[in-house]
Amino acid sequence: MLFIFFSLVFIIPLLMGWGNLLDKIFPSKIKGISGKMISGILFLGLIFTALSFFIALNIYVEIPAVLIGLFYFFKDKLYLDFYKIPKGNAVLLCIFSAIVLYCGSSYPFILDHFGYYVPSIKWLTEVGLVKGISNLDLILGQMSMWHILQAGFSNFCDPFLKLNTILLIIYLFYIIENKSWIHLFFIPVLLFFTQSPSPDLPVIVLSLIILNEIFIGNKAISFLFALSVFAFSIKPTIIWLPFFIILYSIFCVKLDVKKLIFGFCIFLLFIFKNIWTFGYPVFPVAVLDLGFSWKPNPELLYSSSQLAIVKTYDEQFSYQEIMKFSWFEYIKNWFLIPGIKSFIHIAFVLTLVGFIIFSFIKKNKIISILCISVLLKSILVLLFSAQYRFFLEVFFVVFLVMGYQIFSKKIIVSFSLIMSLLFCGIFTFPKLIQQSIPSFQLGKFIVEKDWMQLYKPSHYQYKNFEKFKIGNLKFNVTKQYPFNFDTPIPAISENYVFDYQKAKIFPQMIHKNDIKKGFIWKKLNHAEEKEVEKTVHAIKSHYPQTEK
Repeated sequence: MLFIFFSLVFIIPLLMGWGNLLDKIFPSKIKGISGKMISGILFLGLIFTALSFFIALNIYVEIPAVLIGLFYFFKDKLYLDFYKIPKGNAVLLCIFSAIVLYCGSSYPFILDHFGYYVPSIKWLTEVGLVKGISNLDLILGQMSMWHILQAGFSNFCDPFLKLNTILLIIYLFYIIENKSWIHLFFIPVLLFFTQSPSPDLPVIVLSLIILNEIFIGNKAISFLFALSVFAFSIKPTIIWLPFFIILYSIFCVKLDVKKLIFGFCIFLLFIFKNIWTFGYPVFPVAVLDLGFSWKPNPELLYSSSQLAIVKTYDEQFSYQEIMKFSWFEYIKNWFLIPGIKSFIHIAFVLTLVGFIIFSFIKKNKIISILCISVLLKSILVLLFSAQYRFFLEVFFVVFLVMGYQIFSKKIIVSFSLIMSLLFCGIFTFPKLIQQSIPSFQLGKFIVEKDWMQLYKPSHYQYKNFEKFKIGNLKFNVTKQYPFNFDTPIPAISENYVFDYQKAKIFPQMIHKNDIKKGFIWKKLNHAEEKEVEKTVHAIKSHYPQTEK
């Protein structure tokens, strides 16, 4: 907790400094401290993304970013804004912030932390954005802008990768400064995203802030659209958000195309980043083939799309079985997945139906536009890969709109505080959730609190790997573990090695002496096939049970 607090002391002022700079060009019109911090997140996220094409986001990038941000924080006397928070609200902020810090100091338990978040950040801090990196490990082709921002702070400001914890405290600043108390309802659930740099938290928080700004009459379309596109660049499943802002600007305010230019520039940066790392404009969809030599192997992309469909049904059916479903079976089996996911799917559909009815009753133009935007996104998700994690933010959005100005501050604060303390109990004694909701898979990976976490956040170490070479590529594979969070780069997950063997291909460096030049895939010759076979045998030998 203490280490995260020190990160907070560095990062919040420097974000305010950078945010104040951006506000002079594109005013956010978001009140107070939180508005400057949100602008700072946007500004630094874009700067780090642009730099990462050319250089690694190492300490030589982080130090100037910190110094410039702190310089403007003190030069413009932004610290005086903290004195404007009323004492009663300041106490409330401290209580909830302490809860967030406590939960954020726990061990990471989201599996993507080990297979996607940390490996992405390692590449960004040591090399930068690498052309065709999806040929080495397909999932690294995402390179979310949130992980780019996290990489820029990971050298000394935030070495334990707790940017999500800091963001949730920024969200608390926003709630208290704007007296938008209904947002406190979301804090207990969002505590589950504070241990890892999961992109789910920023897209949820940013979408809720943008919606709130629309409802309170913020007409800074240039900034709000830019922020919505930035959220989309963090996780494209939030596509409804920029679409909503465009419709809002057309039907509710006088449309000025010039106000959308900043957002479209961010969109172009997002597209270029994806083409650079993945070979196609939007990860992981292989559409609009521009013929780049570093695009992934079609067979692997096809296998990935099959896996996405299988995961829609929580891997209860094979791809072949799913393809034989009738439309009725397709829907029925999705609703009847064993465990908590079935409840989430049913709740999602009921939430959408309730939102449609609510929008008809209200006959409010903004709510109707929002409903259309959310429905379009939901249809896309249901058609391509209806995994609950892809529509999670819909629950928050609908609750925010339907519950707006219904509950009193006293009820909201009391409920949120009690639930937050309960969630602290879950992180302290995880067996509570493991025994009460055994179907909640993520709960199985929550580890009991280590009281050293009051001083320093907990993190795993697993420096156990083996070195291999195929063609011109020297790479590492983690022993007896499927992820590469603690393995030196370049690292390949063992499952991808098996996939490459099956497809008779293997990643190769574009330039044998420069990893920054990127990766392509190539067909294996006979000698290389033998080398891959030896590599696979060595990997499998780490698991004695597979030899039986």
